[in-house]
Amino acid sequence: MAKLALIDIGGVTIRFALWDDRDQSLTNQGMVATPKSLNTYYEVLAKIIRTYQRSNQIVGVGISTPGAVNKATGIIEGASALPYIHNFEIQGVLAKKFGLPVVMENEINCAALAELERGAAQGLRNVLYLAIGADVGGAVITDGRIQHGAHLLSGEFGSMLMADGRPLSEVGTIAHLTRQYNQQAHAQLTGVEIFALARQGDSLARQMTTALYRYLAQAVYNLQYSFDPDAIILGGALAQIDFIVPNIEIERQRLLTQGQLKPFATPLLISQYQAEANLLGALADFKQYYPQKML
Repeated sequence: MAKLALIDIGGVTIRFALWDDRDQSLTNQGMVATPKSLNTYYEVLAKIIRTYQRSNQIVGVGISTPGAVNKATGIIEGASALPYIHNFEIQGVLAKKFGLPVVMENEINCAALAELERGAAQGLRNVLYLAIGADVGGAVITDGRIQHGAHLLSGEFGSMLMADGRPLSEVGTIAHLTRQYNQQAHAQLTGVEIFALARQGDSLARQMTTALYRYLAQAVYNLQYSFDPDAIILGGALAQIDFIVPNIEIERQRLLTQGQLKPFATPLLISQYQAEANLLGALADFKQYYPQKML
């Protein structure tokens, strides 16, 4: 049975695995440090593929990567922690080095595709993915496919301006919450500790965490009325904290009662995948471009 090689490029580590379509599972998984230079990057990826090819029939390579992937040109535009992968036709270079078809997609888009293909949004067609971690990003899926936009900026939800004029990527993260609290309280607490204080009744911590919930609820509210999707998926580290989504929902309901349009609540789903999300999304992306390879 032919297999697909999957690679998830991160700023610190590269994860890789084989997809066995017969068993519907990721196998032969591994991890290596992300190289500091383009030549070493090529060497590391080529070694991964050669190792897999020794005992497997590989039909192609699906890659999740930082940056804005231009599907038409095979160029990774934009910027990332790996400046050496940008602004040249890297997809074609990799395909030549591997001797295999290569499909590349942005990492957040891959995470969204994983949820659509086999995760929280399975069976849906029109979905927004809101990733909340150290920064805020996202993805737009229409009729089952990623929408990249005229300037490859579709899904840049972190750039949305909130009511106070600041972008969501600044005010909608635990990093911002932690920084603001510690400045005002003259403390050195972590986000987890601040959330705990809020639940214990600390007035400043409650004020700060409520502000975070309201910023994120505003984002969800704006997205649901702008796109009217089947669902909005919350991904990233913040979404995995069990009390976050219920508190966002409380604030969204408050906004819905104030709106001028007919109130409705787009389902707010929590991402199912974390560590394997980008690998599974790279699989889904490859299948869209080379469905015949997976037969």
